[in-house]
Amino acid sequence: MIIKKSTEEIDRMRAAGRIVVQVFDAVREKLRPGVRTREIDELVEKVIRDAGCVPSFLGYRGFPASACISLNEEIVHGIPGPRKLNEGDLVKIDVGAIKDGYHADSAWTFFVGKEPGEEPPPEISRLMQVTEDALWAGISQARPGNRIGDVSHAIQDVVEGAGLSVVREYVGHGVGRELHEDLQVPNYGPPGRGPAIEAGMTLALEPMVNIGDWRTEVLADKWTVVTADRSLSAHYEHTIAVTDTEPLVLTAARSEVPR
Repeated sequence: MIIKKSTEEIDRMRAAGRIVVQVFDAVREKLRPGVRTREIDELVEKVIRDAGCVPSFLGYRGFPASACISLNEEIVHGIPGPRKLNEGDLVKIDVGAIKDGYHADSAWTFFVGKEPGEEPPPEISRLMQVTEDALWAGISQARPGNRIGDVSHAIQDVVEGAGLSVVREYVGHGVGRELHEDLQVPNYGPPGRGPAIEAGMTLALEPMVNIGDWRTEVLADKWTVVTADRSLSAHYEHTIAVTDTEPLVLTAARSEVPR
């Protein structure tokens, strides 16, 4: 069942989204060689709880942490722990926060340089940029009159047009009172298919893009998803609300929204 939200509900999700933005601002300053992924998770939980919110992921279906932290060939659902970041690592951090009963969900990809702000090598920079571009292409199609397939196709078109591959086994989703609600939003597929997009829908769009093949494997911990060929992967995600006009991005800093 498609769950549409009222203006008041969307405002609550926007409040949760502002906390998620604060989390990524804090995390960005923390990432450096030698930091353990467990320390990043502790920071994520602190920022969320200090803001009067609850981490969406902690305990969800048994997940043991507040953030999914996935390195290099890991795509999603990596479990934080004693592992240390190394110079040159590609770090995907997926975070959700609950504010007044409503979730906001977002993911970002970071490069760990020797110094803060160091630019990644060209291959990694291109992977990150294409994945983020694919996310915004999908967001641009999330408007009344289109169908979910238009979002999916826009994402796939950007990724495959750049010679990269988009993960197919994991998809975007509805979000709101629950972390995962109906609909599923694949990151590939033909345009003009699937449910009609209507104002009031709230969705988490999240392309996962690999340098190599799109196929995946789940590790022995039954959570961490990796590329089957162990190639590098990037992941970006925003929670959005469909309006009568432009999509409203609930987890983006003002400077990130394309003009």
